[in-house]
Amino acid sequence: MTQTQLPVSGMTCGHCVRHVTEAISKVAGVNSVNVKLAEGIAEIESDPTLDLQAVKDAVVAAGYSA
Repeated sequence: MTQTQLPVSGMTCGHCVRHVTEAISKVAGVNSVNVKLAEGIAEIESDPTLDLQAVKDAVVAAGYSA
């Protein structure tokens, strides 16, 4: 397992956290996600083969910046 912290901006509420969590969770190789609103980060536990660009693209597609 690999752990990654990804900065995420544009989140303002719990609804935003849910959207980002759902978007990241759908990326192949992601095992778990913990999005922290106050810190503006997503903590991702994944397979070592995770495509980080795919995660960033998913966050952007959800309407946020990564």
